[in-house]
Amino acid sequence: MPHIERGMAVGLFGGSFNPPHEGHLLVAEIALRRLGLDQLWWMVTPGNPLKSRSELAPLGERISLSEHLARDPRIKVTAFEKTLGGSYTADTLAHVKAKNPQAHFVWIMGADSLQSFHLWQKWREIVSMFPIAVVDRPGATLSFLSSKMARTFDYARVDEDDIGTLWKRQAPAWTFIHGPRSTLSSTALRANGRKTSP
Repeated sequence: MPHIERGMAVGLFGGSFNPPHEGHLLVAEIALRRLGLDQLWWMVTPGNPLKSRSELAPLGERISLSEHLARDPRIKVTAFEKTLGGSYTADTLAHVKAKNPQAHFVWIMGADSLQSFHLWQKWREIVSMFPIAVVDRPGATLSFLSSKMARTFDYARVDEDDIGTLWKRQAPAWTFIHGPRSTLSSTALRANGRKTSP
């Protein structure tokens, strides 16, 4: 787990990154800039219960590709979730919170994940654990209106004009960040047999 100092604002950006691409980097950069974060943890997960393991590249390869792509020193590529032994996201975040009570965290997710977010294990616990920033992705702009998470926690939505203070807020609190979008997707890159190579 990366080192952080007391009072830091840290974004948690998890995913399979299979492979990582410029769209992921754009989400990370937007989150760093718009949320005023000190660090962003690029958390490469060992696996995803909602996706097939057969198409998952080795963890070491995904870490290496992510490190090559994410050059900003504020972005810390990590795979500490592997040491937790097959944890769900909610368990990983609870572990992060317990180990770092002196820091402020924001969960970062692409809007394309919002539609299926209610299928995640303990998704309500995730929303109640840390503030969440949902970053716009192509074809998912309206997901913040139609997703179950957005409807259930509509009362906790923070106006985009106030997102610079999101990391200071008590969860549940979430916002939708509009901005530049990349059409790249890991699914399309895998279908074309491509990966972002060092």
